[in-house]
Amino acid sequence: MHRTQGPKLDAKIEPNAENRYEITRADLPLHCPMKGMSLWNSHPRVYLPIEESGEEQCPYCGALYILKD
Repeated sequence: MHRTQGPKLDAKIEPNAENRYEITRADLPLHCPMKGMSLWNSHPRVYLPIEESGEEQCPYCGALYILKD
């Protein structure tokens, strides 16, 4: 029996990962996934120190967070 190989699935598909989130100081302390995101299939919660830089990227899913004042 000859088996054909389907497309290679190297890229992770994260359910909550939009490319960019704008947050305010009311959302601090910042963590990804954020409150209200689906948790059943997300990565572990990680806190991101956005207060000084104004911009942080999640090391798990790559979501970019921008702090808007």
